[in-house]
Amino acid sequence: MFLGVLGVGVLGTLLAAGCAPPAPAPTAGPTPGPNPTPAAAKRPLFVGTYTDGDGAGKGLGVGTWDAGSGQLAVSNVVPVANPSFLAIAPSGEVLYAVDEQKDGGVNALELTGAAPRTINRQSSRGAGPTHLCVHPSGRYVLAANYDSGSVVVLPVRADGGLDPATDLAQHTGTGPDPDRQDGPHAHQILPDPTGAYLLAVDLGTDSIYAYQLDLATGKLALRHQVRLRPGSGPRHLAFHPNGRFAYVANELGNTVITCGYADGLLTPGREQPATPAPPAGTRNYPAEILVSPDGRFLYVSNRGADNVAVFSVAADGELTLVGAPSCGGSYPRHIGLDPTGAYLFAANQKSNTVTSFVVDRATGGLSPVAAPLVTPMPVCTLAL
Repeated sequence: MFLGVLGVGVLGTLLAAGCAPPAPAPTAGPTPGPNPTPAAAKRPLFVGTYTDGDGAGKGLGVGTWDAGSGQLAVSNVVPVANPSFLAIAPSGEVLYAVDEQKDGGVNALELTGAAPRTINRQSSRGAGPTHLCVHPSGRYVLAANYDSGSVVVLPVRADGGLDPATDLAQHTGTGPDPDRQDGPHAHQILPDPTGAYLLAVDLGTDSIYAYQLDLATGKLALRHQVRLRPGSGPRHLAFHPNGRFAYVANELGNTVITCGYADGLLTPGREQPATPAPPAGTRNYPAEILVSPDGRFLYVSNRGADNVAVFSVAADGELTLVGAPSCGGSYPRHIGLDPTGAYLFAANQKSNTVTSFVVDRATGGLSPVAAPLVTPMPVCTLAL
């Protein structure tokens, strides 16, 4: 089996809210450096790329990450168009990838054979899908259409393939930035820690929408719309493991907002810079944001400053910047942790590299390890 490294039974416990499987429960006495597994093993890795333009990739990269060294390798490429974001089914047997183009779609790929096999492609009923998630029930896949500013609901078939959409939530509105906020631009859709709500982050309307999904009908119901500072351009959101805090990376505002969270409602609080000042004449665009499995640290990838900002998280959820090491490349569109939280991987879109960092679990610090993976236009990693 393709996923024989871990076995489908183990992967079946992984429930994806985004490009990475959910973090394990915190453990006492974390140690700096790699996860001290009894025997280092090579585990499955998928690399999403852009397939359009000069120097673009050819599809979905398939390979391994080494639990002992953090070394990444890609041994095969599945020819699917613009798989710029990835999510795994609760069973671990199916991978979903957006097809980010004008006629947007979502591809379902079976993972139980010797190599991934495309089951089918379903329309996202919008343009430029940039993010997707699997509903915690496993019965639906939801995708955010960036260009057309909508969220689509796709039912999951018994074989893991996707049926036509049961609903499309269309956002409306604009923001003050005429180049980037001429209309709605849904950039992310993810479930909250309880699975009761789905939050959509819209860069174009400076808003975060909270939906509930009717599992019987596949219809979305809007419960809340929280408007952020005009022109902030929210891109992605990450929840704290305790479910009481959430953090928003603002792409246009170059900031991070700490929010309270309860019953689907975000309460925005302190807004602070996403990175120390970038080089003179360089504009910084925060991209991915994530919280460590133990909830003690938050990481933000910064395009322009080309670093990964590290924040400590206080008991009240407030953030303090503790470092901003180089991403080891150029334009880190995505960062992701392995399931143990031992390594962080940065997908550097413009330098055609994915860099590995070992996480110091005592300080949250990042130290580069292993040789960078050289691959065309990487924009997402999914380490299982």
